[in-house]
Amino acid sequence: MGKVYLSYNNIVSSFGFDSQSAVGNIAKEISGLALIEDEKIFPEPFYSSMISSEKLAKVFSHLNQAEKYTRFEQMLLISLKEVIETSGIPLTDKVGLIISTTKGNIDVLDADSSFPKERAYLGALGKVVKDFFGFKNETIVLSNACVSGVLAVAVAKRYINQGKFDHVFIASGDLVTKFIISGFNSFQAMSNEPCRPYCKHRSGINIGEVAASVLVTSKADNLPPEAVLILGDASCNDANHISGPSRTGEGLVRSVSSALKEANIEVTEIDYISAHGTATSFNDEMEAIAFNRLGLSEVPLHSLKGYFGHTLGASGLLETIVGMHSLCQDTLFTSLGFSELGVSETLNVITRTTPEELKTFLKTASGFGGCNTAAIFQKVN
Repeated sequence: MGKVYLSYNNIVSSFGFDSQSAVGNIAKEISGLALIEDEKIFPEPFYSSMISSEKLAKVFSHLNQAEKYTRFEQMLLISLKEVIETSGIPLTDKVGLIISTTKGNIDVLDADSSFPKERAYLGALGKVVKDFFGFKNETIVLSNACVSGVLAVAVAKRYINQGKFDHVFIASGDLVTKFIISGFNSFQAMSNEPCRPYCKHRSGINIGEVAASVLVTSKADNLPPEAVLILGDASCNDANHISGPSRTGEGLVRSVSSALKEANIEVTEIDYISAHGTATSFNDEMEAIAFNRLGLSEVPLHSLKGYFGHTLGASGLLETIVGMHSLCQDTLFTSLGFSELGVSETLNVITRTTPEELKTFLKTASGFGGCNTAAIFQKVN
């Protein structure tokens, strides 16, 4: 199999409309979470990272649009347009498109939506993005709970290695909506303060929204400074429970083990872990058990949920992009909100942003239904 790279990228978030805005704030240990008071979404104030609708509309107004687009579609189109234009790659029949999301246009099902309810179908979302840019191939829509973003990278790599595509663009995103906030609240998983992954004082999850895009390519020329090589990836379902992770971390252990095998590296060669870290009691404990079983307990680790909240199907791609910039800057970003270890096994949680020579990082994600995905990336430049 040939080498496959993650290349040009973009993050649309509460920090701004490019990757540099997000990474710059993370480097300064500034959170994008804020107290939101919007009774249309939830009757009580809640912490979240949300994109300004006013700023979104202003940026989108500069795009050449002839139709009406949902708020979520605007987020995706803004993010992906930047990556397509920066890469300079023509959209031939050897270029693929993957969209990864958990709920897509879920807000069109609200009673006050002006869009037809059929717009909520993920296939309809795929067609909107394909037609906007003029992709030659049908959109591949990937929706596998909270591993969707990382899994999209793995799927893109496989399409390229099979010779189906030379390049694949990925756009990933999810919204903060009444449906999603109410759903997590029904699990009693919502925190009434900024989340604290792996911390003894953690009290639950925050939900955030984002759109992130990246180019996956087989071409080693014209790569940006933050480009990384995809060394290995794997996905495994532990089939434990519809919403609860395996108590033994079995699915995550198998995913990471398989990714290490494909990458042909040892655990000692992992410089840091960009973990899932939702700040729920079950997820963080499961990850701690899994990383100890894998011999990764001493490897520096962070969760980025303290900056964005949990951005659902987009979280894995978002956090992978931040990881690319972390390698490029040779900087370990702190796990915001952490103060005291609150899991039963040892973890080396990053407590302050630190310069460090970095080469390789592991990204993990776990989600409802027992899905687990791991991917290993290495610095190119």
